[in-house]
Amino acid sequence: MAKPQKRYVCQACGSVSHRWAGQCSDCSEWNTLVEEANTAATPFHSKHNLQTGGRAIQLVGLDAEIKLPDRMATGIAELDRALGGGFVEGSATLIGGDPGIGKSTLLLQAAAKMALAGQSVAYVSGEEAADQVRLRARRLGLGNAPVQLAAATSTRDILTTLQTRPPAMLVIDSIQTMHSDLIEGAPGTVSQVRASAQELIRFAKERGTAVVLVGHVTKDGSIAGPRVLEHMVDTVLSFEGERSHQYRILRAIKNRFGGTDEIGVFSMQTEGLAEVGNPSSLFLTHRDDAMTGATVFPALEGTRPVLVEIQALTVRLASGATPRRAVVGWDSGRLAMILAVLEARCGLSFSSAEVYLNIAGGYRVQDPAADLAVAAALISAMSERPVPVDAVAFGEVALSGEIRPVAHGPLRLKEASKLGFERALVPASMTGEKSGMKLSGFKTLASFVDHMMGRG
Repeated sequence: MAKPQKRYVCQACGSVSHRWAGQCSDCSEWNTLVEEANTAATPFHSKHNLQTGGRAIQLVGLDAEIKLPDRMATGIAELDRALGGGFVEGSATLIGGDPGIGKSTLLLQAAAKMALAGQSVAYVSGEEAADQVRLRARRLGLGNAPVQLAAATSTRDILTTLQTRPPAMLVIDSIQTMHSDLIEGAPGTVSQVRASAQELIRFAKERGTAVVLVGHVTKDGSIAGPRVLEHMVDTVLSFEGERSHQYRILRAIKNRFGGTDEIGVFSMQTEGLAEVGNPSSLFLTHRDDAMTGATVFPALEGTRPVLVEIQALTVRLASGATPRRAVVGWDSGRLAMILAVLEARCGLSFSSAEVYLNIAGGYRVQDPAADLAVAAALISAMSERPVPVDAVAFGEVALSGEIRPVAHGPLRLKEASKLGFERALVPASMTGEKSGMKLSGFKTLASFVDHMMGRG
C-alpha cells in the first residue's frame, strides 16, 4: 500500500504545498502552512472516462418562466433592507465582522422575531453554551421567544438532529468552530471550514432552510479563511463599525438574490441593536454657528443618502519641519491628490502645514463625490472662512482641476433639502436641477476656490 503523501495547506489563501515553508509562495503570508491529510481517493495515474457512467441533465432556455424567490422577513427593517427583502428559502448567508461588533446579537434578535412570528428557527452555537445564549436573550428582552438552542460543533450531529424537521432558518455561530468527520483536521482549518460549509449548504438547498453562517475576520477586517467560502454562499454581509462609536453598518458585499448597494444602519444600545431610520442624525453634529474646516457631504449608500460632516484642520509649521498628513474615514491617497490639485491648479500651498482630515461619527466614506466637500473643508480651514451652515457640497475633482458630475445628484439634493439645508455647492452641469435649493455650480476647482475665498 502506498504511503499517503503529506500536504500543507495555507490557512490564508488555501494553496497546497507538498513541503512545509515559513512563507506561503502564493499570498506571501508567514507561518500559515498547516499539515493536513491528503483526502485524494483515487491514484494519480487512474484513468477516467467521463463520457459514460453519468446521467443526462436537463437544459432550459434563458427565457424560461421563473418566479421570484420567496423571502422570509426578519422583522428588522434594516436587516431586510441589506438582504434585499429578507432571507431567501434554501439560501446560505455568511455574515462577518470584528469580535464584539454585534453579529451574534443581531442574529439572535432576528431569530427571536422570526420565531415569535411563527417561523421555526434553530440557533446552534459552537462558541458558547446554550445557557449563555439564553442569558443574552433575556438581557435583550427576548427570553420568551421559541427559538431552539443547541451548543454543538459536529456538522453530522447538527444535520442528523434537523433532518426530520428542518427549520425555516438555521444560524451557525460560527463556521470556524464546526467540524466534519468526513476529513481529518482541526476545526478552523481551510479543509474543515470548506467541508463543513459544503455540508450545511447542501442541507439548505435540499431542505429549503435558510442557513446563516457567522464568520470570523482577520486583523485587516476580511473574513477569515480562503475566499472559497465567500464563493460557496449566496450572500455575504459585512458588519462594520467602531467600538468607540454607537453606530453599526450592515453592508451586503455579495447577493445572488438582490443588489449589493443597500446598507442597514443600527445603533448599539443597552437593550441590543436598535434600527436607525435616519442615519444622518448619527453623523451630523448640531451647529448653530458656522465653523471653519467643517463641510456637510451627502454620501450615498446604495439608494440611501446619508449626510456626514467632513472636518479639516491645518496647522502651520516652522520652516524646515516635515508636515504630517492624518486621515480618519477617508482614503489618504485621495487626500494627497486633492492637496496636489489645490496647489498645482489653484495656487494654494499646503506644503508648510500639517493637514488633518476626519469624517465625523466614525463613518467611512468611499464615494468619489466627496472630493469637492473635502476641498471645501481644506480651503475653509486654511483661510479661516467657514462654509455656511445651510450648505452641502459634492462633486468629483479631476487631476485637471475640472469638477465632474456624480451619480444620483437629485437624490442627494432631496435628502439635504429634507434635513433643512438650503444651498448646495455642486458641479456646473447640475445647476438646472429642480430641488428647491439654491444651487451654486462650478466648472473648475479654481473657480470654486475663488468663491470660497470671496474673490468671485
